[in-house]
Amino acid sequence: MRSFLFVLAGLAVMGLAFWSYQENYKTRDALSEVRNLHAQIGRNHERLGMLRAEWAYLNRPDRLSDLAELNFDRLGLLPIMPDAFGRVDQIIYPLPDVLPIIVPIEVDSAPVNLDEDAL
Repeated sequence: MRSFLFVLAGLAVMGLAFWSYQENYKTRDALSEVRNLHAQIGRNHERLGMLRAEWAYLNRPDRLSDLAELNFDRLGLLPIMPDAFGRVDQIIYPLPDVLPIIVPIEVDSAPVNLDEDAL
């Protein structure tokens, strides 16, 4: 009986060792994937910074006004002037559509008397 328990304990130890071995490699793979994702995030941040700088460079006001003048005959764009802008209170917003009342509801303003015996 004692030898059976020794064999059973040995099998349990081997099973736990196999399980921990697999978990160790799963953890290493997960950590490697996390490192790769962090590197990819860093590269994307660098690219985003570069794209923002390029966008700022391409949207310089002097460059855009020169392009508007060069392509006036094709696009009809006018140069941006300070008097071309308006105030917010000058904006006319469309009024919401008023829907017709199809089924009217009657509202009575008479007070409701509750009898004590009705409760």
